Amino acid sequence: MENQAIIESFAEFKDEKNIDRVTLMAILEDALRNQLRKKYGSDDNFDIIVNPDKGDLEIWRNRMIVADGEVEDENTEIALSEAVKIEPDFEVGEEASEELKLIDQGRRFVLAFRQNLVQKIQEHDNSIIYKKYKDLEGEILTGEVHHVRPRAVIIYDDDQNELILPKDQQIPRDFFRKGDTIRAVVRDVDLRGTKPVVILSRTDERFLEKLFEQEIPEVFDGLITVKKVVREPGEKAKVAVESYDDRIDPVGACVGMKGSRIHGIVRELGNENIDVINYTNNDQLLIQRALSPAKISSIVLDETNKRADVYLKPDQVSLAIGKRGLNIKLAGQLTGYEIDVYRDVDEDEDVELTEFSDEIESWVIDAFKSIGCDTAKSVLELSVDELLSRTDLEEETIEDVRSILRAEFEE
Repeated sequence: MENQAIIESFAEFKDEKNIDRVTLMAILEDALRNQLRKKYGSDDNFDIIVNPDKGDLEIWRNRMIVADGEVEDENTEIALSEAVKIEPDFEVGEEASEELKLIDQGRRFVLAFRQNLVQKIQEHDNSIIYKKYKDLEGEILTGEVHHVRPRAVIIYDDDQNELILPKDQQIPRDFFRKGDTIRAVVRDVDLRGTKPVVILSRTDERFLEKLFEQEIPEVFDGLITVKKVVREPGEKAKVAVESYDDRIDPVGACVGMKGSRIHGIVRELGNENIDVINYTNNDQLLIQRALSPAKISSIVLDETNKRADVYLKPDQVSLAIGKRGLNIKLAGQLTGYEIDVYRDVDEDEDVELTEFSDEIESWVIDAFKSIGCDTAKSVLELSVDELLSRTDLEEETIEDVRSILRAEFEE
């Protein structure tokens, strides 16, 4: 019972949540053998009998009996005079088995054994946690905010495991307080030494993809497939979806009546604007859909270099480019093409100057409009000298503007 009493004195083992008794006793034997090797040089001649049901173990050392004065290795050999103290009828050449008590190994042995055991149990727990979350990479987890730091939010899951949501993996509008519930995707799981570190993300494309699975039954059931997701977190996203059932409209099913289905996803992402697009293997049609809401006049594809020249009416250019260029940027990422947009104008057709706001600064446009030049041709009809005399613009600026305007009619 002495061994059991010592083992039971390791209080933290009694409440261990991540390990069953059988596994605990196996780890205990491994830790004990490690300590025996340190003390005796080898554990090959030791038998350790573990009883998981009782939480007890026995330690037996087996030594060959030799004549007195002929002991060369005290760990593997025992003098006859000592052996007969264990069993009176022992003889030279026989093997003597002697039970060892932990308490007889000394306080230093027991403390070292305890420390080694705690370390091995922690390593076991860490390996279980690492495998658990490694298998969950790309899946959504829900946890509670435990601590908010300047560079990360510390989250605890239901098992009180620590999860980390770094600042750069948070949506710009995210704001959390202690006790808040957070949903995020497991981005990756690393090992720092032996400790697993679980990194979450709310900016990862997989987060939006998994939200579609959670919120839209047809996606969860596999009737609709999310083909690709591209995002500018907190600002805009494009999601290409496809249905293998002609009876299902994938875009309509994802958006819902008056946006009812996608509204929860938009709210979760801090009002991120989400364009849902019907996927197709036709690159030209996919580009056209990706640049929505702009209406495309024509597209010239260079499939070898993955480039697309897109022609639009002047009033559609700004729609294709989008605010801060986000629409065309995400369309390029979604389709895999580098997209260039061009205004599609006839020689006899004029273009409002405001349609060039993506290339000409607004204050320059205002300067031309102040002298009655509202369109491209009205600027080109005046000479550089006349424009210099009638505006406060520099000659270089005027030349640059005229060059941009001329290019539209030379296409």
